[in-house]
Amino acid sequence: MKGTAGSPELGSVIVGVDGSGPARRAALWAAAEATLRDSPLRIVYAADTDGRVLYLSAESIERVRSAGHELLRETAAAVAEKYPGLHVTTEFSRGAPVPGLHRAAGLRGTVVVGNRGLGGFKHLMLGSVGLKVAAGATTPVIVVRGIDEGAETGVVLAAVRDEHDAECARYAAREAEIRKASLRLLYVWNVFESAGLAVTMLDDIEAIAGEHVHHLTAVADLIRDEFPALTVRTDAEKSLTVAGVLVEASRHADLLVMGGRRSPGYIGPTLGRAAHSLLHHAHCPVQLIPRHGPAHRGES
Repeated sequence: MKGTAGSPELGSVIVGVDGSGPARRAALWAAAEATLRDSPLRIVYAADTDGRVLYLSAESIERVRSAGHELLRETAAAVAEKYPGLHVTTEFSRGAPVPGLHRAAGLRGTVVVGNRGLGGFKHLMLGSVGLKVAAGATTPVIVVRGIDEGAETGVVLAAVRDEHDAECARYAAREAEIRKASLRLLYVWNVFESAGLAVTMLDDIEAIAGEHVHHLTAVADLIRDEFPALTVRTDAEKSLTVAGVLVEASRHADLLVMGGRRSPGYIGPTLGRAAHSLLHHAHCPVQLIPRHGPAHRGES
């Protein structure tokens, strides 16, 4: 779906299913998102049979294949029943889920996953597949969580630090626009971020806060310029934990959008601390907009 001039184009929606309840809920949420975008929905099941061919019998592989195709048929039927006008396609992949979903997204698609899969660690709040999809994505990823916690709020929340988050704010504005919702831009300043740099800075904490508000205002002005019909609210808060404030704010939002800064990990890319916490604890779906480059390797 095309947006206003200068705004990002929201691409097709790709959702991964695995037979779990959260994945089914994510598929229906993804169908609603695709309907709002006026874009197609692609439902993907990755059986990972290629990676297990050495220790699975031909009969087992055939059972997995049959079950996967049946799951795709059932999910597509459930989506069609609720969203009869939506164009839906399905894909059965013999490969692993993470690369399969990334490939299906192409250059502009948005990948949607549930907040928990069929893995053996039921106590985890986000499955390992979801984390790996989010950490390694080059296109937007939405982790669906918190959708059973209450009625819609009519608010899209965007986490903003500075002008580098303008693109993230644009995505949030587009999401608010298609929902006919308002946009809340929230900046959370960790008071201790600057303490180790110079103790004397603590004597002028209000001036530092004012500088942060200046960056937030610059992003808000840009969004109001590009989306004149959109209601935009800005808030800045000081806290000892950025993630804690964002998690609490997510109680009052239908979608939280933030830049998915990547940090170098020991094994491949990892998510920043705040993004990681939100994917585990947010009270609404979380959309990560990938940010790459040396300036975005870390996250405070």
